[in-house]
Parts: sequence; structure tokens; C-alpha cells
Amino acid sequence: MAQHRGFRAMVTVQDWDRLLAAGQVRRFGQGEELLRQGAVGDHVLVLTVGRVKVLRAHENGSQLLVALRAAGDLVGEMASRGRGVRSATVVALEPCTAHVVPAAEFTPLLTRHNLYSPFTDYLTSKLYESVPYGVHLVHFRPAQQLARLLSEVVALAGSEVADPLRIPFSQEALASALGMARSTVSEAIAALRRDGVLTPGPALSVADPDRLAEHTSHTM
Repeated sequence: MAQHRGFRAMVTVQDWDRLLAAGQVRRFGQGEELLRQGAVGDHVLVLTVGRVKVLRAHENGSQLLVALRAAGDLVGEMASRGRGVRSATVVALEPCTAHVVPAAEFTPLLTRHNLYSPFTDYLTSKLYESVPYGVHLVHFRPAQQLARLLSEVVALAGSEVADPLRIPFSQEALASALGMARSTVSEAIAALRRDGVLTPGPALSVADPDRLAEHTSHTM
């Protein structure tokens, strides 16, 4: 049996089904925006298939990775409270499916079924991700930062992903996500390939998940 994650892991089957029933199913293609920074938050997305990246744009035009999300997560729930403005853009890393729940229905649903406590716990668990992903990894060497990102990408792959060890990021996207120079990312990828962590060739794919986990440590 698949292990649930995100908000899905915090509620019962019945409550999760109620949440899904409150929304309309929508499918997104790889690279498609699910939400856009600056837009009005009038709905919540309940992810049921696929992985997404959460990006925050800065005044200099760069887009840094804030978080990764996958099936079982909620997306856009903060801005939807009181019709606030979206603080980030969410992009599909692969074909995704989500249920679009209007904000006007989401909050009453939490109230009716006593879901505010797990919802608050879920929000608390996400507060750590209020700043760009790379900032949390500033004390790690570039190869370790990259390994940690790749490890999370692989860990979030659901059973529907045909090749869970393939990394759905280009080198340019990884550099932008981590706030690194492209040359720095290229060097880190080369080092991971030399150590047998990544497969050879132009495509980014993990060859040895155990070795990848070793490279996430401070002690490497």
C-alpha cells in the first residue's frame, strides 16, 4: 500500500474524499503553470497526481525554488484565505492532476468537519519553506546542495511516474532554483557522475539512490 504524504496523511479517507468532491478535476501538462505569482487567490488546488515546483520571482527577474510539492499536498491555500495575492508561481514538473476547490467552499469544509487542527499543523510544517530553497542549504557545499534537491525530487515521485529516478530539471533550471551559476551546477553534476551517483550522458537520472543519500550529508 502506498504511503500517503502531505495533507492527505493528516486526514481520514472520508475527509480527503470530501475535499476532492468539493472541487473540479483539472489536468496540467509538463511545464504548465498551476498558479501564478501576483494573481488573486480564489481557489485551492488539491494535488492527486504528479510533482510541482514552487517558484518565487525577485525584482532582478530571477525565479528561485521555494519548495517542491506532490500528490497529497495542498497548493495555494494561504492566498485563498481572504482572497489574498499569490506569493509564488507553481509549475508542473510532469503531467499533474489537481482538484480545484473554490476558496468559498474550502474554509467552510474545514469548519464543518473539524479539519482546522490538521490544517494548522500542515501550514506550520510549511513555514520553513517561506524563503528560497537554496537559503536553507547555504551551509552545504554545492554538490551537497544539489544532492539534497535531487534526493527530494526522487522521494516525491509517485507510483504514476514511469521513471522515478529521472530528474525533471534541466541544468539551467537547477542553477536557477538553487541560485547558483550554471558552471557550478555543471561541476557538481560531473562530480556526482564520477562517483556513480548519476548516470552518464546528457539526461539527468539517478543511478544509485543510496550513494545520492550519502552525498547529502555534511560529512562527505
